[in-house]
Amino acid sequence: MGRMKLHLLVPALSLLGLAWTGAARAEDANGVEPYKLLRSLQFVQDSVVLGDHSAAEMQRFMLETIDKRLREADSAIFEEPRNIDATLIYAMSGGNPATLEFLVARDIDGNFDNRVTDALRKYLSGKGTLIAKSLGDMVTEYRDTKIAPYLALIAGNVMIPRDPVQALKFYDWARLTAPGTIVEEAALRRSLAIAVEGGMVEKASAYANRYARRFLHSPYASQFADLFVQLVVEHNDAFDQAAIEGTLIYMDADRQREVYLRIARQAAIKGRNELARQAADKAKLLSGTGEGADALAKLYGGLAGIPTNEVGAAIAAIAAIPDEILSPSDRALRDAAAAIAEEVVRKPEANSQAQAPEPTVSIQNDASVADVSSPEAPASDQQQDPTAPASEPQNATPATAEAAAAGSKDQDPEFRSFVDTGRSKLDAIDDLLKQEGTN
Repeated sequence: MGRMKLHLLVPALSLLGLAWTGAARAEDANGVEPYKLLRSLQFVQDSVVLGDHSAAEMQRFMLETIDKRLREADSAIFEEPRNIDATLIYAMSGGNPATLEFLVARDIDGNFDNRVTDALRKYLSGKGTLIAKSLGDMVTEYRDTKIAPYLALIAGNVMIPRDPVQALKFYDWARLTAPGTIVEEAALRRSLAIAVEGGMVEKASAYANRYARRFLHSPYASQFADLFVQLVVEHNDAFDQAAIEGTLIYMDADRQREVYLRIARQAAIKGRNELARQAADKAKLLSGTGEGADALAKLYGGLAGIPTNEVGAAIAAIAAIPDEILSPSDRALRDAAAAIAEEVVRKPEANSQAQAPEPTVSIQNDASVADVSSPEAPASDQQQDPTAPASEPQNATPATAEAAAAGSKDQDPEFRSFVDTGRSKLDAIDDLLKQEGTN
């Protein structure tokens, strides 16, 4: 593998060096066959997903160079099958769709397979679902060609809304036939998204582990981190600490801390308090000694402590976090958490019937689960929170608390005022947490 990469690197670097030297060198590139230019583009794109982010600008340059070369090429150049493949791969690798249209319109010799070009034109124009079946057939027909992994990748893309399981098969085929490339990176990342959304925990865990081992330095790795956090938080019963560390072990300490903080934040918002505390503790251990390094860990750990008998310590920890080291969204989250904590520990008026156990418990429990009992789950979750079933009586809403107190509210205006004030505060807090849950 190392020799092969070196073999590709020498002509790629030679070409790229020529390309940067000005117009005279650009003329040299005009004499290079498209399939040779494509090799340089593939090398650059693969370098980007393997961690060389400085190559991103060169990627744009190579796409422009190939586009110009294809548009100015004599039609005879497409009698070479490798140049046909290069044109199709260019179109599937972020190239200009109009260039494919231009070349197909000039193809009077029938060098291009009209079935493939028609399918790609529909896909690139946003009509991929119309050709899902034909694309799948083409993957089989072209399985031993250079374009096969790219066809499999886009076939997976168009199959997601119709048949996610079949989409996974296309992605598996794409990544196994193009290892170490941008095709494998995209196929792994999209496979993880399908498995997470579909609740395929075992598959998702395997995809996440492979991605962390192979593409941790990709510019798209932040999407992977979001998906991994979603996987762990939504299916926390399937993950112990060892399972989480099995994927995070490939990261340096800073990246691990970032992921643990994300887990702690989402777990706290969704009411997975034990997971939030564990993740916050891990983040603290990885925070170092810098001032404010573990402020976010304290915040998310404090959120997890509010619905417990440790609410006093949680309030103190949250209150001690300075505003200046929190982002605006985390300040809003802290303020919402502080308001919830105040409602949890607030005592009723001494001369009020608010000391009656039923309405008081209903209000406090509603406060403690305001972030997980809302019927409006974040759009990315696609499922109800299993830890807050509506059938449990302790998850009473403000409306049911009011109904439970209906017999006493007319006799005690002060109690009615207490309930209304508490409900309005909790509604405001709930709105804040809903906004946080969509971030």
